[in-house]
Amino acid sequence: MRQRPNTLYLLYLILFLILIGTVGYMSILDVGIVDALYMTVITVSTVGFREIENLDAGGKLFTMFIIFSGLGLVAYVFSQLAVFLAEGEFKRVLLNRRVQRRLQTMKDHYIICGAGQTSVSLIEQFTRSQAQFVIIERDSNRYEELLEQGYHVIHGDATDEEILSEAGIEKAKGLVSALGSDAENVFTVLTAREMNPNMQIVARAIDTTASQKLMKAGADNTINPNELGGNRMAVLMLRPQIISFLDAITKIGEQTLDLGEIEVTARSPLAGKMLRDAKIPEKTGLIVLATKENDGNTIYNPSSSTVLHEGLSMLVLGRQEQITELQRMAQPNSSDQM
Repeated sequence: MRQRPNTLYLLYLILFLILIGTVGYMSILDVGIVDALYMTVITVSTVGFREIENLDAGGKLFTMFIIFSGLGLVAYVFSQLAVFLAEGEFKRVLLNRRVQRRLQTMKDHYIICGAGQTSVSLIEQFTRSQAQFVIIERDSNRYEELLEQGYHVIHGDATDEEILSEAGIEKAKGLVSALGSDAENVFTVLTAREMNPNMQIVARAIDTTASQKLMKAGADNTINPNELGGNRMAVLMLRPQIISFLDAITKIGEQTLDLGEIEVTARSPLAGKMLRDAKIPEKTGLIVLATKENDGNTIYNPSSSTVLHEGLSMLVLGRQEQITELQRMAQPNSSDQM
C-alpha cells in the first residue's frame, strides 16, 4: 500500500512555518506576538494587507522567504490531496471506516485468517451461505482487493492479539486459520483459543505432522488441502462414478446445493413433532439426510417417526435459501446465519 503523509504531519508543517515567521517578525520588527503572528499570516496567505512596520532589507528578505515557503507548502499540500483523491485512497478510507463501524456491532460471526488460494473457495462459500464473516489479511495488495470487493477485511497479522480483538474474536462464533505456514497457524490457534475458549476453530495443516500440533494448540478440526486434493484425484482415477454421482446430486441445472445443519430450539414450532408431521420436504424442498443428538449420535436416513426435540440437529441438502427458511422454522428467534 502506498504510504501517504499523515494529516497531522501536514498540519505540523504549517504550524512550524507560522512559528518561524512569528518569532522572526518579533525579532526583526521588535513587535508583540499578536502583531508578529498577524504579519506571518498575511504573508503566508499572500493577501497583501499593510505591514505593521516598515521593513528594512533584512525584513524584506525574511518576508520573501516566508512567502516562498508558504507557497511551496500550499502546493505540496494540494499535490498530496490530488494524489489522495486520484489514487482512490479517499474511497479506501471510507470503506475502511465502514468496516470498522460494522465490526463494532457484529457478533456470532466467523473470522477468516488469511485470504490466499486456500481461502478463495472458503470466502465464496461463506458469501453464498450469507454468513457474517471478517477477513484478516496481511498482504497490502490482497487487502485492498478484498476491500474494493466489499468484504469486511482488516489489514494486519492474524497472530497479533490486537488484530484478533479488532476482528471481534470475543464475540465470534468460529475462526478459520488458513495462513501460509504451520507455525503461524499454530500460534494463531493458540492465541485465538486463549481469547475465546468457546469458539469453533478450524485450521489448515500444511505438513502431515502439523495436525496433531494444531489440535494441541486448541483447534477443533484440521484440514490438509494437499491430502484432500490427493484423495479426490485418487477417487477420480479409481472410482470416477462416485465423484460423478456426488457432483450430480449437488447440482440442479445452474443451482448448487449446499449441506446445512439446523438445530431445533425450544421455541420452534417443529419441537415435539414427528418428522412426517413437520413436512420439511413439502414446505422447504429440502432433503433430510440425517439427525444428530446432543451426545453426537447420528442417524442417517431417519425414519418418518423420528421426533424433533430441542437440541436435535438435522443434516439437510438443498439450496441456500431453502436452508435459511428451515432455520427460521427451527430457530424462530435466532439471528444466526448458516
